[in-house]
Amino acid sequence: MPEITEQPESAQSPAWDESELDSLHTNADKHDKVQAMFNAIARSYDLNNRIHSLWRDEAWRKRAVIEAKVQPGERVLDVACGTGDLTQAFAKYTQASQIVGSDFTAGMLEIAEHKRAKLHPNLADRIQYQQADAQGLPFEDASFDVVSIAFGIRNVQVPEKAIAEFHRVLRPDGRLMILEFGQPSFGLMRWFNTFYCGSIMPRTATWIARDTSGAYKYLPRSVTSFKSQSEMEAMMGNAGFDDVWSKPMTFGICTLYRGVVSGGGLEG
Repeated sequence: MPEITEQPESAQSPAWDESELDSLHTNADKHDKVQAMFNAIARSYDLNNRIHSLWRDEAWRKRAVIEAKVQPGERVLDVACGTGDLTQAFAKYTQASQIVGSDFTAGMLEIAEHKRAKLHPNLADRIQYQQADAQGLPFEDASFDVVSIAFGIRNVQVPEKAIAEFHRVLRPDGRLMILEFGQPSFGLMRWFNTFYCGSIMPRTATWIARDTSGAYKYLPRSVTSFKSQSEMEAMMGNAGFDDVWSKPMTFGICTLYRGVVSGGGLEG
C-alpha cells in the first residue's frame, strides 16, 4: 500500500493573502497558487469536506453519477479529481470500463492512490490516476463518454479553456457533468450560507487543516465571486454543448450542470 509522504515545505507557505482575495479569479498566478494551496490541505481535505458540507457532499456526487447515465463499457474522465471521491463513486455506482481521475496537484493524487489501494480489486482495477491540467488534457479527441468535474471549475485559471478541452475529449453523445457551489435563492438560507461560509467555516476548516496557505479564505470567496448559474450554462453552450441544464441542490448551495456533445442522437 502506498504511503502518504510529507508535503514539501514550499507547499506550506502562504498561497493567498487578504490583498489578493478581491481579484482571485483574475490573478495571473492563480494556477500556481491553487496548486500550492491544495498541496497544503490535501491531508485534511476529505474530513473538511464531510464536516463543512454536513455530509451532503457524498450525496451530491452520487447524484452527478446518476445523472451522467453511464452505460456499461463506457469510459469516464473525472477532472480535478482531488482525493478521488467522485472517481470512486463512478466505479461503485456504474459499470464503466475505465475511470480516469486527473488532477494537477500531486499531493491530492497521492491520497487518491492511497484510497484506491483499499478498494476491492473489482473497483480499483477500473480506476487510474494521472496528473494533468484541465486546460490542456493529455488525452486524444473523442476518447471519453463522460467527463466530470466536482467543485473544481472555479479553481481553473481560465475556465473557458477547460470547458473547451472537455468538449474536445468527449465522443458524440458524451456528457459533461459539473458540480459547483452556488448561492441559495431563498433569502434566509442565503444569509445563513453567507455567514457560515464567510465566518464559521474558514476558522474551523483552517484549524482542522492546520493550514497556513490561506486556502479557507480563498475557497469561500472563490464561490461568491465566480460565475452565476446562467453564466455557467452560457459558458457550456458557447463551448458547443447542447441540451445544457442545471439543477440546484440543497437549497441551491450546490448546483449540478449537464451538457451533451451533439452528433449521436442521445435523448436528454
